[in-house]
This record gives sequence, structure tokens and C-alpha cells, in this order.
Amino acid sequence: MKILRLLLLISIAAFTSSSFAHQDPDQSGYIQVDGGKIWYRMNGVEHLGKTPAIIAMHGGPGGTHRGLMPYVELSDTYPVILYDQLGNGKSAKFADDINDQSTWTVEHFVNEIDQIRDALGLEEVIIAGHSWGGTLSAEYAVKNMPGLRASILGSPLISTPQWVADNNIWIDQLPAIHRDNIRKHETAGTFDDPEYRAAEDAFYDEHMCRQDPCPDRGYRDGGLRGNRTMYRTMWGPSEFTADGTLKDYDISPQLYTIKVPALMICGEFDEAAPKSCKKFANMIDDAKTVIVPNAGHAITAEAHDFVIKTIRDWLEEKIK
Repeated sequence: MKILRLLLLISIAAFTSSSFAHQDPDQSGYIQVDGGKIWYRMNGVEHLGKTPAIIAMHGGPGGTHRGLMPYVELSDTYPVILYDQLGNGKSAKFADDINDQSTWTVEHFVNEIDQIRDALGLEEVIIAGHSWGGTLSAEYAVKNMPGLRASILGSPLISTPQWVADNNIWIDQLPAIHRDNIRKHETAGTFDDPEYRAAEDAFYDEHMCRQDPCPDRGYRDGGLRGNRTMYRTMWGPSEFTADGTLKDYDISPQLYTIKVPALMICGEFDEAAPKSCKKFANMIDDAKTVIVPNAGHAITAEAHDFVIKTIRDWLEEKIK
């Protein structure tokens, strides 16, 4: 199914065949959160208490931690924690009810961050996320919790209305047959029609992952799969159509309250459009925007080395 592939691409970006690609965690286990337990993994345990810990939030909603495996490379300097949000990946079977939609809220997934910090005793943290994970990073940053040192916003969903508007512009630039089929079937609500799915594929080839084939070097390792029902319920039938519980989401009015340094990074042809990423970053006092050349939404798949070096260099500058 295309949506399942979509979930994987949103939250699971491929990475290079370096020694980090399949590196085992130094520590892993389960943390009790509201509604069940979440699975986490940590590398760089030797840096605990010496440098801030990086907590990385995966995309979706409904993805898994596998998309953030490139962050493990930073564990030579920082403790790096990856985890599966409740109801997803290795955390799915530990949810009290995997389809209990009472936990499918922004508030719940933001609260998981503090529950991780409490369980692992993390006094100073850097929060990082991609796509929906970038939403959680922004949400946590506006809280300005004690010990928060920096926020990384990777191709983030900041405002659903802006996201939809930006992607309508991308749709208008598609070949006429795909543009018209998207419009036709969205009006009719026939999202499973083969014409719509073919047009969706064409859109993703331009704005999700522009390389053919999209780099894939073992990132599905472990057989983890996203929670498609969560994605459809919270977001919608495709990346450019939002009719779920997030359809009116917008945290942009609160961005000015962020007091820590923020890194905004997105692709040149990203669904999180560069012009909007720049606009949102300009609402934050200490923010830097980096545009990944010729990349779509799956920036760590298409430009792994560029993205990790950008993050590393920025952290070296901001974390003293």
C-alpha cells in the first residue's frame, strides 16, 4: 500500500553503510508512559551528565524510530535516545490498547518527552525531530522546560493550513494529468482510486524522495512497521490532504516564545516548503535555517552526510 510506504519514508530515512548503520544500543528497554510502555534505545551512555542528551522524535504520526538512526552517529559526543512513540513500532504491543485514540493527541506525545527525561534522569537535553517529530520538537521548545538546551526542527509540520497551501502549489506544478487527477479524486473523496494513487506517486517522486530508487540500506531492519490507522486518523489519506485531527493544527503563533537556539532544516523541494520553514524560523529569536539542495522531505535518506554534518556543526557552535 502506498500509505504504508509513505509512513516508512516519512519516519524512516535511509542511512549510509557506516559502522553506525546497524549499531546496537548501549542501553535499551521500556518506559512507562500514560497508556502503556514505550521502547527506547540509547547510544553514547558514557557521555551522560557530561553533554546534553539528544532525544529524537520520529515522524508520522504513526512511524518508528528507524528513520532517525542517522542520529546515532552523534553518540560519539552526546547521549542519543531514539524511541517508538506509544502505539508504534516496538512500543505497539505495550500500549494498553493499540487503537485507543484517547492517546492520539499532540499533548500525549509531547508529554512522553518529559516521561523519558524523568525515567532516564536526563537533566539537560537537545530535542530533535523530523516531520511530525519536528512538530513535537517545536511543541516542547515552546514550553521552555528546565534543562532544554536546543531544538532541531527537521522538515517540521508547524501549521497544517500552511502545509496544505504549500503542497497545493507543488501540486499545481505537476504534469496536468497528475494535477487534475488529484483534484478530481480529492473532490470526490475517492482516495483509493488507482488514478489518485498514481498521481500521489508522482508527487512523492518530486517532494518526498527525489532519488530513484530512494536510498535504502537496511533501515527496515527489524521488521518494524508504522501504524497506518494512527496516520490516517490524525493526518489524512496523503501527505498533501489533511482531514484528520491535525487538520487545524498551528503552533506558529507560539514560536516567538522559544528561548533556546533552534535549527530549521528542510529540503529544497520539501513538503515542508523552504519559504515557510524560513518564515517560521524567523519567528524564533535564535534560529538558523538550512535548505538541503535538491532534496525532498526524506532529507536524511537523500543527503545523509550533509544533514548530519549540518547538525553536528550547529551543535558544536551552540552547545558550549
